[in-house]
Amino acid sequence: MGDTKSRIKIIENKSEIGAGTRGSSLGIDALKVASLNCNSEFFTRHQSIVLEDFNYKLFDQLKYPNAKRIESVIEMFEIIAGQVSDQLLKNNFPILLTGDHSCAGGTIAGIKKAYPGKRLGVVWIDAHADLHSPYTSPTGNLHGMSLATALNSDNEDYRVQEIDSATKDLWRKLKSVGNIFPKITTRDLIYVGLRSTEESEDYYISNNEIKNINVETVRRNGAESAANDILNYLSNCDIIYISFDVDSMDCDLISYGTGTPVQNGLTDQEASSLINHLLIDKRTCCLEIVEINPCLDNKQNKMAETSFRILESASSIIEKRG
Repeated sequence: MGDTKSRIKIIENKSEIGAGTRGSSLGIDALKVASLNCNSEFFTRHQSIVLEDFNYKLFDQLKYPNAKRIESVIEMFEIIAGQVSDQLLKNNFPILLTGDHSCAGGTIAGIKKAYPGKRLGVVWIDAHADLHSPYTSPTGNLHGMSLATALNSDNEDYRVQEIDSATKDLWRKLKSVGNIFPKITTRDLIYVGLRSTEESEDYYISNNEIKNINVETVRRNGAESAANDILNYLSNCDIIYISFDVDSMDCDLISYGTGTPVQNGLTDQEASSLINHLLIDKRTCCLEIVEINPCLDNKQNKMAETSFRILESASSIIEKRG
């Protein structure tokens, strides 16, 4: 794969059932407003596939407090995995525009469904580790568990609570979507901009020696150098997926328009340059942008406007790949 010119397919996924704060389902529309305001033809130039979502179930009573709405997240994983796999097997380049970050587990499942024999590297550009499980999560929000699903991790060594048998069964089902588990290894995962974690996540990261390139390193050495370090670190991987949570960027510099903003993050120029340099490598087969929340934006539509510039720049790199 990767030797022919990539064809971009936009996958619109408005699901926010894994988040604790409402509004990320509106992120895609905010991106489209940003596109219109700068007279871009992006959304007419690239075909969009709109996924079904289950946001209407947010009105239902919670059944599983340690894994909130997990039954609907399983359905989302299946839908996402099927669509991502289908696009990759058609030699298209899927760019997912997604509400909350829980859905990234479905994206990873889809990549592995398409390429079960290939070693997958994951670049997780995010302020948060997303390594919780129902045994460790203080909130039960599944957007904090997406990587744990891909790693088939319960982190039971650091469990802080017991869960009922129904939650256990659903959690096993979520981790097994795509019938491959684990889907990635800790050695093939690298964080960028990680700076807001809980003790259980710190334990797991330290115990498994998961690599993190912090904001200070990106700033000191430059985004291109950071990208080269990432690609070298993932040199044994056949394919690479980039998951870009907009809260990796500095909320004071950019905007608070995301569900869990964190200070002292990347600048938009650093994020864009990093992603673009990673995309030059033909092993990179999928990009996802998550957690834009215009309801929380303290600067009108600044987060979506910034993210759209990053999206458009990244797309131009993909289009140039021979």
